[in-house]
Amino acid sequence: MTLLVTVFAAIICTVIWYKGNHSELKLGTLCWIYWGASLMWFIDACFEYAELQAEFFTPAPVDMLNDAYLGLSVVALGLIVWLVILLIKDPKGTVKAALAKKN
Repeated sequence: MTLLVTVFAAIICTVIWYKGNHSELKLGTLCWIYWGASLMWFIDACFEYAELQAEFFTPAPVDMLNDAYLGLSVVALGLIVWLVILLIKDPKGTVKAALAKKN
């Protein structure tokens, strides 16, 4: 389930990045974060399948729910990291302008 959630996030992010010119929003960075997480979960699934064999395809509902929460947590953490990068880079200068306006 974690793999599924992160792959969907990566695909959605990539489609949004591809459809428009959002270079100032650093959407490419967000795509790399999600595709990296997807690759990580894919490798994890391969090793888990090697260990469990046929049992891999019949997870318990509780395990699926835990994996879904973990996948959503990874997506949320990716968004937080992307927002921090966006605020530090400040491509439009809005944070700098807001700080200058306060002083």
